[in-house]
Amino acid sequence: MRKRTPINLTEEAREQLEAMSRSRTLEGRLVQRAKIVLLAAEGLSNRIIGARLGIDYRTVMCWQNRFREQGFEGIEKEVPGRGRKPRIQAETVLDVVEKTLQEKPEDATHWSLRRMAQVSGLSKSTVHRIWQSRGLKPHLCETFKLSTDPQFESKLVDVVGLYLDPPEHAIVFSVDEKSQIQALDRTQPGLPMKPWRCGTMTHDYKRNGTTTLFAAMDTLTGKVIAQCMPRHRHQEWLRFLKRIRLEAAEGLDLHIICDNYSTHKHPSVQRWLAKYPHIKVHFVPTSSSWLNMVERFFRDITENHIRRGAFKSVDALKQTILEAIEQHNEAPRPYIWTAKATDILAKVIRARTALNGSSIFETPH
Repeated sequence: MRKRTPINLTEEAREQLEAMSRSRTLEGRLVQRAKIVLLAAEGLSNRIIGARLGIDYRTVMCWQNRFREQGFEGIEKEVPGRGRKPRIQAETVLDVVEKTLQEKPEDATHWSLRRMAQVSGLSKSTVHRIWQSRGLKPHLCETFKLSTDPQFESKLVDVVGLYLDPPEHAIVFSVDEKSQIQALDRTQPGLPMKPWRCGTMTHDYKRNGTTTLFAAMDTLTGKVIAQCMPRHRHQEWLRFLKRIRLEAAEGLDLHIICDNYSTHKHPSVQRWLAKYPHIKVHFVPTSSSWLNMVERFFRDITENHIRRGAFKSVDALKQTILEAIEQHNEAPRPYIWTAKATDILAKVIRARTALNGSSIFETPH
């Protein structure tokens, strides 16, 4: 009979093999190969090792020989050409990807798994794997809006500069109004959440009126000055500006960041601002409400206190909003702005170039 050459392991090699055999992160085939070598080093025969590990004795013999001849490299690397061959040809995969990116189906605006499977002759699961491997999601579409403000760069630098490097002896307020907040009451009571079932609420509702939330957020502390009013004309805006002036600390300049809404530029508002030179208004570029940090606060108020609520009257809605703001002000937490103006501008320019190759500052015709 052919005599089997024993495997002699150094202490270092044995420790490495034992670590591999106990690993929960390595591939299963590498763990199995390490166990084969360790059992062979104990002097067990190929058939006994195969019976213990539930594999064929010829597999045991193969990996023993590979380890004897090449060491760890022999059991960690695969022989070229081995392994399962792909059932789907690379040309077919590329064709699916190209169709997804460059073409549209004849009967729809975007591809679905079913439509692509019919056109390509593949199964829906295969199309899904191809899309998943390339990060393609035809069913999703994100919205965007690029500002066409000719003064976009100067306004951007001005506002971001106030966030990142606020002036001394001054307070920076991010101010805006959330208009037409509806007091909606559900037509039927919903069911509470319980294990394996989410809470419910009726899809229909009864409108009980609206209110407008005016809010000014101190960008340094996160504290919010707020007031609910029935309308959002320049009269209400002016009334809220006066409240900000009264509640702000005396002797400090006030920098107010707001959008280009026409009521914010009304002649009455401009005349009042002329009387108080320490109050300076900074407008964000048009179609750039994301630059106004108070919008994040509005998002949180809507998500956490309004969207799932049921309000039998406008007063009930206003009470809920003002109580939420009072709770926020007990332990205010500011929103930290980190993006630099140069980085934002570079992204906007790339987006504009991708759309039509024109400058971001070009005024539309």
